[in-house]
This record gives sequence, structure tokens and C-alpha cells, in this order.
Amino acid sequence: MAFVDQATIEVKGGNGGNGIVSFRREKFVANGGPFGGDGGHGGNVIMVVDEGLRTLMDFRYNRHYKAKHGGNGMTKGMTGRSAVDLIVKVPGGTIIRDLDTDEVLGDLTEPGEQLVIAKGGRGGRGNMKFATPKNPAPEIAENGEPGQERRIGLELQLLADVGLVGFPSVGKSTLMSVITNAKPKIAAYHFTTIDPNIGMVRLEDGRDFVMADLPGLIEGASDGVGLGFQFLRHVERTRVLLHLVAMGGDEFMDETTSQLPIDAFRAINKELGEYDADLLERPQIVVATKMDLPGAQERFDAFKAAIAADDSLSTTPQVLAISSVTHEGLTPLINATADLLATTPVFKPAVDEPTDGVLYQFDPEEVPAFTVDQDEDGTWVLSGDKLERLFKMTNTQHEQSMIRFARQLRGLGVDDALREAGAKDGDMVQILDFTFDFIE
Repeated sequence: MAFVDQATIEVKGGNGGNGIVSFRREKFVANGGPFGGDGGHGGNVIMVVDEGLRTLMDFRYNRHYKAKHGGNGMTKGMTGRSAVDLIVKVPGGTIIRDLDTDEVLGDLTEPGEQLVIAKGGRGGRGNMKFATPKNPAPEIAENGEPGQERRIGLELQLLADVGLVGFPSVGKSTLMSVITNAKPKIAAYHFTTIDPNIGMVRLEDGRDFVMADLPGLIEGASDGVGLGFQFLRHVERTRVLLHLVAMGGDEFMDETTSQLPIDAFRAINKELGEYDADLLERPQIVVATKMDLPGAQERFDAFKAAIAADDSLSTTPQVLAISSVTHEGLTPLINATADLLATTPVFKPAVDEPTDGVLYQFDPEEVPAFTVDQDEDGTWVLSGDKLERLFKMTNTQHEQSMIRFARQLRGLGVDDALREAGAKDGDMVQILDFTFDFIE
């Protein structure tokens, strides 16, 4: 199965059910009065963390999620059935963003954690709710409120305690296969790993931690070379980085052209800093790999001395040597990693700030209730979320409902706005697909 860590979907909450106009008509009940019930609530779209999921693959094939509508009201004052919420399962570590406003709606990490991403509409009121002493038998009912619609962006960041970083073919997948329950693909060529792998490490003393093997970085990744920064988002949640540097291999066959281990170490740190400077402050253990190959020990001694003398490092990291083939040094590495995890806090990804460094906040007062425009035919077109919601909830089949809607328009200031725009008596006014005459 392919690894998918980004997806775009469209969600819509269910519409509320319509209220109805009904009157009580029984043989021995005089002046029965209004008897229409309310509509039921529409279903919400809710995202829930499922422990069994590891990727966003399901969202590649299904991009539209719509909750069911509420039931219509019934006579005898009975309320319509409310719709069941639509549950959408996501893996832990999913960041949910409204793509139209760039607002982060939530960051779901805990098993079973829930977030309502599209609210269902409330049910419309039946005519029982509009009865007053002045109008004891109203022919007024509301349609259900439309459900919320959103375009949602999903971004997965793996929930791992430890992340493996390093150049391709330094032994990350081999190390994963030896110390965890993961079975990554291993081969003698660059970019064998093209998708992140995740596995569990269990120590004999009962401690355990989750490790993620990320596809290899190369120099120039910040400019899109190789796989670029495509999977580095998964490092943001890790508490400890294991920085693997090879001490042997084909790249050291020609000593005149090979890259020194210290150069490889600095190159990867540079790319991490280009992606997120905070990653360089993350605790690191430097792991010298392939110690079973010829010349590895000499290179390791020089590498360790170079790190100790490097003034550019804020703290000198712990350097351990291993061989995944002979299993030499694996136990000390696992124990050192678990010890470091015990003293390292959890890091939360910075998802609340837009990438341009400017924080835009939504102000409801900045959004007008309606706008007035005129099309080529001279028809005045009214639009706006609040106004359109009022119209959709108006039952146009009953005269009293339309009179109530006219009062609502006047209360919003629509009449005055049309006059100021130049509307004259008899002009056509349009709201969505409904037209009527403007009357002074």
C-alpha cells in the first residue's frame, strides 16, 4: 500500500429537517390550533482517530463526505428524526486545516480523539412555535438550516518518539529491520526507501518507543533535490533524532573523491536547519554505521575527533558506533536512546502560524450580512451568507412565511441599501434562484 500523508477533501454537514404547517382538526376539539412539529437536526461530520490507520490512503479514493439530513417535522407536534453523525476515521497525528480560511481546526493525536469539522443544520420550526395571542393560527414554518460546507486539507505527521535521518544507504532501513518489528525494503542502491517506515522498539527492562525511518536526505534537499523535504514533516513530532553516518561502503572505495563522514554530518544538519531551525535544537545521537567494513574504525576515530572539535555545534552530541550486520553496539544504542527519551519533553508542531509569518484572524464584523449588485439585465442581485441562509430557511409556499421574510430583509437594511443603490419601484430583485419585484 502506498504511503499518503497529504489529502484534500470536501465535507458537508446534513441539512436540518423542515418544520411543517399543520392544524389540529378533531371532531370534539374546538379551535384546535397549530399542530406542526419541528424538523430534526442534520448530522455532523466528525473526524475520529483510529489506532489502526497509518496513512491517509483512504482519502485518495473518497474525497467527498456528506452527513445525512434531518427528518421533516410531522403533525401532532412531532419532531422529525435527527440524523446520525458521519464518522470519518483518520490516523493519529493528523492536522486538519480549513483551506478557504487557512485556519487550523485541530491536531488529532490521541486514540479516539474527536473533532467536528462540519456542523449539521438545526431543524426548522413548525407553526406551533409561531403561535402568538395576535396570531393564534399562523401559517408560518421554517425550512431546515443548511449544513456547514468546508474544503479540508489533511496533513499527517507520524507519531514517533525517534526519527532516523541521514544520507541514503547509510543503514537506516537495516537498523530498523534489526531492532524493531518493521520489515522495510533493503537494497544496495540509493533511495531504496521512498516512504516512511515505522516500528516499535522494546527493551528487556520493559521500556519501549516508536521509531520512524525517513527517506534519505541529500545535499540540496531544500532546493527540491532528491525527495526534497517531502517527508521531513514527520520529524517534527519526534523527540530524539538518530543521525546515521556511514563509516564504510562503496562511497569510500576511492579515497580521493569520497565525502568525509564529518562533511556528510554537517550537510544533513544544514538541510535540517533549512527546513526548520528548531530541529537543530532537538536532542541528537550520532550513530556511526557499517563499522564491520574495512577502514571503518580509522574513519570513526577521525569523525569522533572532528565532532568534538566542532565549535559550530551548540552541544556536543553523543557518538555511538554500531554494525547492524554483526549487531555490535546495538544494545548500548537502544539503551542510550531510551534514557534520552526519558528526559526529553514532547514537541508539538507549530501549526497555528501561517507560513508567511502573518497571522490572519477572522472577524465576523468584517463580513457584511449581504451585498447588492446589478447584472446586465438591470436585475438587482442580493447575496451574502446570512441573507441566503435566511432565504433557504423560508418556506416560500406560505404567504405568511414570505411576509416574515420581507420583515427580516427590512430589518437587515436591504430596502434602504437597494434605494441607495438606485433601485426603483417595479425593479426585479434576485436572491439565489428566486426573483421578486421591488416595491417602494
